[in-house]
Order: sequence, then structure tokens, then C-alpha cells
Amino acid sequence: MQDNHKPPVSSTAELQHEVAELMIECLNLEVAADQISADAPLYGEGLGLDSIDVLEVALMVSKRYGLQLRADSADNQHIFSSLRSLADYIATQRTR
Repeated sequence: MQDNHKPPVSSTAELQHEVAELMIECLNLEVAADQISADAPLYGEGLGLDSIDVLEVALMVSKRYGLQLRADSADNQHIFSSLRSLADYIATQRTR
């Protein structure tokens, strides 16, 4: 019997790659998806996103995966802390 609550590692890695490609497309970043470290910060030192970039990513993620991301959510700092955090959030909250 398979546990449907936790995705297999391969699908987690695939989702991270998919989200990285979405961010690259959305923000016209000049990096390859596999160059975005899953644990590097999205803000500042890591990928170097600013609050406007994160807002654009949030809108695209909401449309693509059927999520509700609220600008005033206290969880946003954690959700957008890294590619892994964002992908994990999508995996648990997605409706499509």
C-alpha cells in the first residue's frame, strides 16, 4: 500500500525543477534550472530576488498550481526562503 500523503523523492526533485523553470520564465533569469540550488536563499545573497520578483513568482505559482498565496501571510518568509521550501509548500497545497 502506497502512502499518498508524501511524494516520492523523484517527484519532489521534479517539482523543484519545474518551479525553478517557472521562476526563470517568469522573471527572465539568465540561469539554468539546475543552477538554482534547492536550499539557497531566494532573496538577497542566493538567487537575488526582491519583493517584486517574489510577488510575480507567487502570482504564477497561484495560477499554475491553484494555490492561494496571501501577501500578508506570516508564512511567506518561510515559503519563499528557498526553492525547496516553495516546492514543498506547493506539493502540500496544490489543487492542480
